[in-house]
Amino acid sequence: MPKISHRAENMPASPVRKLVPYALQAKQKGIKVYHLNIGQPDIETPQTALDAVKNIDLKVLEYALSEGNLDYRTALKDYYHSLGFTDLTTDNFIVTNGGSEALNFAISTLCDDGDEVIIPEPYYANYNGFTNAINVKVVAIPSTIDTGFALPPIEEFEKKITDKTRAILICNPGNPSGYLYTREELQKLAEIALKHDIVVISDEVYREYVYDGKHQVSMFDFPELAENCIIVDSESKRYSMCGARIGSMITRSKKIHDAAMLFAQARLSPVLLGQIAAAAAHHDDEAYIREVREEYTHRRNLLVDLLNGIPGVICPKPKGAFYCVAELPVEDTDVFAQWLLEHYSHNGETVMVAPMSGFYSNPELGKKQVRIAYVLKEEDLRRSVELLNDALQKYKIEFNL
Repeated sequence: MPKISHRAENMPASPVRKLVPYALQAKQKGIKVYHLNIGQPDIETPQTALDAVKNIDLKVLEYALSEGNLDYRTALKDYYHSLGFTDLTTDNFIVTNGGSEALNFAISTLCDDGDEVIIPEPYYANYNGFTNAINVKVVAIPSTIDTGFALPPIEEFEKKITDKTRAILICNPGNPSGYLYTREELQKLAEIALKHDIVVISDEVYREYVYDGKHQVSMFDFPELAENCIIVDSESKRYSMCGARIGSMITRSKKIHDAAMLFAQARLSPVLLGQIAAAAAHHDDEAYIREVREEYTHRRNLLVDLLNGIPGVICPKPKGAFYCVAELPVEDTDVFAQWLLEHYSHNGETVMVAPMSGFYSNPELGKKQVRIAYVLKEEDLRRSVELLNDALQKYKIEFNL
């Protein structure tokens, strides 16, 4: 048998996708599975994006430029100008195969073996995979469900900085907690980054989906961070086009940009068809974004209220993105989530959730929690919570909880 690398052996499983084989087995038995585990919206992709692909007039699907084709980077530049960042040019953008590749480029550009990245937790589970793959250590800043995942004082970040620290990575608004950073918090982060000459990597892929009259403050709002800031963006959630695999890494720093371009060239090019679709989606998108935000607001309010109506469930109301974290009256949500797919159904239906153990540096912190994505229409959300409530009652009886 061939030897497998330590890197492969140590790669963490995705808490979002590791239960997929059990979901497939349930479906093969004829059971309908409501997917609350993954951020795949049922919102329709903008028709302009679909039409752009349907009406494509190319004889050859050729390589795109490694940094992304100019027409799409121009659309990105115009979008960022509309946000007020009028100093950006097309040369500030590297188009990537999803926000995931942008994160990989950012971490790989900044970090060597054994270096450290500070991340507030719970955090997007794949941050573990991206750092683990290149032997970078995650240094976590904990938050807890009882405070709605409010961050501790920003000064706590500075206490974690060592001579190995290369970056602070935030997600704003956050996946999985929906936490939204204040301008004051971001200002302090900027000051800490400049004081220690480290980089803030700001994952802003959910920028549009902020609720209750609030708005997202970007790290680009702090021009003093020109040499110390990377923005990660993606079209996946903005336009419900996850399968297009188009994201971007954006920085005002020519030094960081030029170094990241070496990784971009090594992987050849970002997806051509995805860029065509994404460029089209950026045209006249204000009404689309507004309507989708209103829909997510409704879904959030409905889901959180229904979840908090289940005995023993705790679910803070998120301020952004389209996820919530719920604490369940079980001992281990990894076991419970698998049981839902292997052993539970009601009228031929079950529900799939994402255990939170993989969203923490210490899995024990998430043992009683799940992430739930409110990406399904109202009737499916209502039915999903009915199933979850019924399943919890049966689970308690079966395991004498």
